[in-house]
Amino acid sequence: MDFSSFVTSLGTSFLLFVVFMLLFAWVSGKPENHVIYYPNRILRGLSPTPRTRNPLSWVKEAYSSTEDDIISLSGVDSAVYFVFLSTAFTMLVVSGIALLPSLLPISITDHSIRLENTTSNGTFSELDKFSMGHIGKGSPRLWAYLIAVYWVSLATYYLLWKAYKHVSEIRATALVSPEVREAQFAVLVRDIPVPLEGESRKEQINSYFKAIYPDTFYRSMVVTDNKEVNKIWEELEKYRKKLATAEAVYAQSKTIGMPEGTKPTNRTGFLGLCGKKVDTIDYCNEKITELSSKLEAEQKVTLREKQVGSALVFFTNRVNAASAAQSLHARMVDTWTVMDVPEPHQLIWRNLSLNYYEREVRKYTIYFVVALIIFFFMIPIAIISASTTLQNLVKLLPFIKPIVEIAAVRTVLEAYLPQIALIVFLALLPTMLMFLSKAEGIPSESHAVRAASGKYFYFIVLNVFIGVTIGGSLYDNFKEFQHNPTGIADTLARNLPDNATFFLTFVALRFFVGYGLELSRLVPLIIFHLKKRYLCKTEAEVKEAWAPGDFRYATRFPADMLILTVTLCYSVIAPLIIPFGAVYFGLGWIVMRNQALKVYVPTFESYGRMWPHIHSRFLAALVLYQVTMVGYFGLRLFPYGALVIPLPIMSLIFAFVCNKKFYRFFKHTALEVACRDLQENPNMERVYDSFCPPCLNSDKLYDHVGDA
Repeated sequence: MDFSSFVTSLGTSFLLFVVFMLLFAWVSGKPENHVIYYPNRILRGLSPTPRTRNPLSWVKEAYSSTEDDIISLSGVDSAVYFVFLSTAFTMLVVSGIALLPSLLPISITDHSIRLENTTSNGTFSELDKFSMGHIGKGSPRLWAYLIAVYWVSLATYYLLWKAYKHVSEIRATALVSPEVREAQFAVLVRDIPVPLEGESRKEQINSYFKAIYPDTFYRSMVVTDNKEVNKIWEELEKYRKKLATAEAVYAQSKTIGMPEGTKPTNRTGFLGLCGKKVDTIDYCNEKITELSSKLEAEQKVTLREKQVGSALVFFTNRVNAASAAQSLHARMVDTWTVMDVPEPHQLIWRNLSLNYYEREVRKYTIYFVVALIIFFFMIPIAIISASTTLQNLVKLLPFIKPIVEIAAVRTVLEAYLPQIALIVFLALLPTMLMFLSKAEGIPSESHAVRAASGKYFYFIVLNVFIGVTIGGSLYDNFKEFQHNPTGIADTLARNLPDNATFFLTFVALRFFVGYGLELSRLVPLIIFHLKKRYLCKTEAEVKEAWAPGDFRYATRFPADMLILTVTLCYSVIAPLIIPFGAVYFGLGWIVMRNQALKVYVPTFESYGRMWPHIHSRFLAALVLYQVTMVGYFGLRLFPYGALVIPLPIMSLIFAFVCNKKFYRFFKHTALEVACRDLQENPNMERVYDSFCPPCLNSDKLYDHVGDA
């Protein structure tokens, strides 16, 4: 990539962001689009933000909002996400203030090597001279870079410690709240042993917990295998929805000229394309009647015959519930496992039937599968990073040579092709990783999101960062290595600064185009209006079409951590990347704050339990940066680079101290927090009812769920 391609990439990305921002300012004020740009406020009964002619008014609103505003409108988890963004932004600003004015002059004034030799082809020379690659091997000027590594590391330790304390306070304040939360009065019990002969499962559970908690035990709900009953319930809901749509279509067909209207019809065969033609309303009513009786019969069978070795146990006091969740109830680890219960709608019911050994086998099997995926995906990632450079692409596809010889086309392709190919390739992974996480036997959606986030983080760091950095360098010089294998180290030393240019444009594309699309919500806007125009017949369908969903933390956190890892690892090697990383997190803080206040609706609340995972991955990125610098100083033949070796050890010690001091409060609820008074006594029947799965939660079975 030459300098003109870099300027083209940066300039067009910025221009696209301006276009997206102006588009947002224009279309968000139209009343018919409020459901796309203000759904969070609408669902909470608040009026959308008043229209204004100032296209940047949303920036002021986002910046002036408080942490309490975020928590009240979008939950504690969202507030924790902004702590992460602000911590990363502050770290990069503090690093940039010290590194840019000190390292850039040192690099640009070094004339011990020729500029054209800093990269394999002598290209991108205008930016090469600002990198560490412009410093001669063994030069005493490398001392400045060594000090810079320590500066970045110490600043990160301080900011992460401060952030951990702040998130702990946010979590404590939320849990101290006097409002009644159902999950605080229950625990999840797994690995229940087989009951004695003549004793029912429920009698076994009740007698066990009454003996331990005689004053506060309320009742238990035995978990059942709901696979069959849930299938019937989902089919029933499908026909109810179809009936509502058919009735709406029928009502719309009634006119003054034809008051009787036209009843909708459908075919009963495959996808409605074949089979007998029937009246949709009558057919749906028949199916609903049939499925309702079938559901009632299956509910009774499920409650009576499909109980599993897990249960939800309820307490009248949240202190005892918190105490039970963190206490050892049995001598053996594989019996009477008690843990915090997630929010009712978070439970993954199919995983609750798995016993201890099944969960352990599944967990390590999934770990092995993910390791294989990471390893084998490194091959196509490296190929993509190497082959999507224009020079290599012409070699692979000679017939495109006449096209790319056009100057304008060549400039655009060099600016965007590798980054877009990488982004598209990564978009295929999240669904698979979420599926694998749930297959571990994890009991809640929020826990599955955290697990998938971790898998995705290690995948993109190992494949994207390491794969692109090493894969591209080795691919371009493969023939040279065949004749001179010892030249690999020199090639890496020569090409590492040059790879920063790829990531620099990658970061720019992510924050300008990525956040521009996020703010303008152009894709959801188009999809909504198409659905509303051609597919939606009822108000429920319209609401479903504009439902915004949540932050999608399983992919959002890892994507941000990739940018953080890249920026950290190249912060000293190529300091010019620091402003781009800072803009990414600063702009992200503003844009996503607007989205949290107005757009996204949280689907779960874990009260900041994601933070320890964010913290550990932040430190993993820091360790990778420190190890990279140890190796790079060695490649630059700077003997004092060994002084960086203590830093990874310091990072591991820091992680250990933070884990010992803070983590347990994020795993369990502290009793001093749970003992605070409530504003009203909990309605235990309502608490109990909130945990009944939808497929069993009918009026007839209300008092019998789990009692059979």
